[in-house]
Amino acid sequence: MVDTMTRAVALEQYRHQQFLVRRAVNRVQAVWGQISQRDISGSWAQLSPLLVAAVTEAQTEAARLADPYLDAVLAAEDADPAAAGRVVPSAFAGIASDGRPLLSLLYQPVIDWKVRMLAGQSPDDAFRGSLASALRITSTQVADAGRGATSVAMAGRRTIQGYVRVVQPPACGRCVILAGTEWGWNKGFQRHPRCDCIHLPTTLIARNQHRGGLRGDSFSPTTRPGSAERGFISPRAYFNGLSRAEQDRVFTQAGAQAIREGADMAQVVNARRGMSTMTAYGRRVQATTEGTTRRGAFYRQERARAVAAGQTTAANFRLLTPRLMPEEIYRLAQSRDEALAMLRRFGYLT
Repeated sequence: MVDTMTRAVALEQYRHQQFLVRRAVNRVQAVWGQISQRDISGSWAQLSPLLVAAVTEAQTEAARLADPYLDAVLAAEDADPAAAGRVVPSAFAGIASDGRPLLSLLYQPVIDWKVRMLAGQSPDDAFRGSLASALRITSTQVADAGRGATSVAMAGRRTIQGYVRVVQPPACGRCVILAGTEWGWNKGFQRHPRCDCIHLPTTLIARNQHRGGLRGDSFSPTTRPGSAERGFISPRAYFNGLSRAEQDRVFTQAGAQAIREGADMAQVVNARRGMSTMTAYGRRVQATTEGTTRRGAFYRQERARAVAAGQTTAANFRLLTPRLMPEEIYRLAQSRDEALAMLRRFGYLT
């Protein structure tokens, strides 16, 4: 059974993260409304520093929540609070989930805006579509920064063995089937744009032993009282709490009918999605160029390491190593010690 106090800590983390998401979304919406339809690219370029700042600051704050969150979880479970390192919040800011610079991602809605107009949409409709895209990007990137930092914080605490996925209503079918699933500490968090599911770190792993059941699972995800706690770790409880119409909407009519007839929900819903990769180390890996310019923190760190090792001089140094994302580090590491070393190497832990 998931401890009530631990669950309360997780839901408080969710509320803090959502506050940061909403604040960033409001800032981006205010700035986006100032873009001139007469010169979309030009006015966006002038306003882009404000857009990047709004998202970057929220990403930093979301990442800063990770260490206190893990400390609180361990305190609630009366577990060893020792940490191998502390999260570097800035390492999760100014960068998109797929590794590209945030500035590049925030230009995508501008492209979408122009494409919509070329397709014949009215200027107002094209603007609204681009705004929706910008807000979707904002909410996703802030939440991803928080989740990424939480995963790194988990890696730094050996007491944490994994995490349970807590699904927040309303949720899509891909998230619902993962509710309550327990993953190892080094497993990446599957998510989609605007996903607001969170980690519930745990000191024990008991896969497929039905450790779960949250008291709140008895409430309907669409009709629960406003004062009731949120968060589901039982896919079936979530599904059963929906009206038939909502079941059909979320899972499609045929899919919902199959589930009602006893089909495996996970077989009905395909939750996996692809991720962008690059070629490095003779294989396809998920990496980022963030921090790899001459002024970047990762570049300077790698240069100092190479100079200290006598491999080169500062003047002759060339960065040849791509900066791996945390998910890729977990996939490549053969042990927790190696994962910790790589997280430090790539600037995610001190």
